[in-house]
Amino acid sequence: MRKLRVPAVLAVLALLCLAACTRVPITGRRQLSLIPSSEMNALSFQQYAQFLQQNQLSTNAAQTARVEKVGHDIQLAVERYFNEQGQAAALEGYAWEFHLVQSDEVNAWCMPGGKVVVYTGLLPLTQDATGLAVVMGHEIAHAVANHGGERMSQAMLTELGGMALQQALAQKSEETRAIFLTAFGVGSQVGVLLPYSRLHETEADHLGLIFMAMAGYDPEQAPAFWERMAAQNQGGAPPEFLSTHPSDETRLRKIRELLPEAKQYYRKG
Repeated sequence: MRKLRVPAVLAVLALLCLAACTRVPITGRRQLSLIPSSEMNALSFQQYAQFLQQNQLSTNAAQTARVEKVGHDIQLAVERYFNEQGQAAALEGYAWEFHLVQSDEVNAWCMPGGKVVVYTGLLPLTQDATGLAVVMGHEIAHAVANHGGERMSQAMLTELGGMALQQALAQKSEETRAIFLTAFGVGSQVGVLLPYSRLHETEADHLGLIFMAMAGYDPEQAPAFWERMAAQNQGGAPPEFLSTHPSDETRLRKIRELLPEAKQYYRKG
C-alpha cells in the first residue's frame, strides 16, 4: 500500500487537528481523535474477549478479589469526576472489566472501554492495594485519555491517507482492524499492548496519580512503588510495561512534583 510522504502527512494532520482534536481530561492537552469511541470500543471488546479465551486467569481468589476491588474503586472515582464535570458522555459505552491473568510477566494494561488486565508477575512489586492502585490508575489513564485512539488515528492517517479514512471506518475494513491490532499488539503471540510514547506514558503517570487519589488511595505512596520498579530494572532491560518511560530518576522527580496536585483530589476512606 502506498504511504503518504512525511510532509504530506504533517500537512493533513495539521488540517485535521483543527477539525478533529479533542482535549485530554485534566491536562487539557490537544490530541488528534479521528476514530469514534464506539468504533474503538467495538474493536477493543472483540480482542479483549479473544485474549481472555487464550490466556489463563488466576485461580488465587484473594489476589483476584484485590484486583477487582481496586479496579472498581478507580472506575467509580473516574465516573464520579466526569459526572461532576458534566462530561459523563466521555465514558459512554465503557464496559469495565478487571482480570488477573496467570503469568510471570511484570505487566498490566487497559484497552479502550475500560478492559483491564493485570499479570500475577506484577503483584510482588505492587505488594498491597495501594501499590496496585498506582499501576491500575496509570493503565486506566491511558484509556480515559484516549491514548489508543490518538495513536490509531495517527497510524490510520499515515497508512490510509485522509481521503481513505472515512471510507475505511464506514466499511470497518480489514485495514482498519489490522491497524488496530498493530497499534495495540493484541492478537500477537504475547498478547500485550505495544508500548506507548513517552508523552503518553508521562501523561498516564500524571492522571494515574490523580485517579488513585480520587479513589481513596494515598498518592504519596506512589514513589515507593516506582522505586521498587527501578530496583527491579537494575542490571537488565525494563519490563515491557516500562520500556518507553523516561529514566527512573526523571520519572520519580516528575511524580514527586505532581504529588501536591494529586493530594488535592485525595479522598480518605
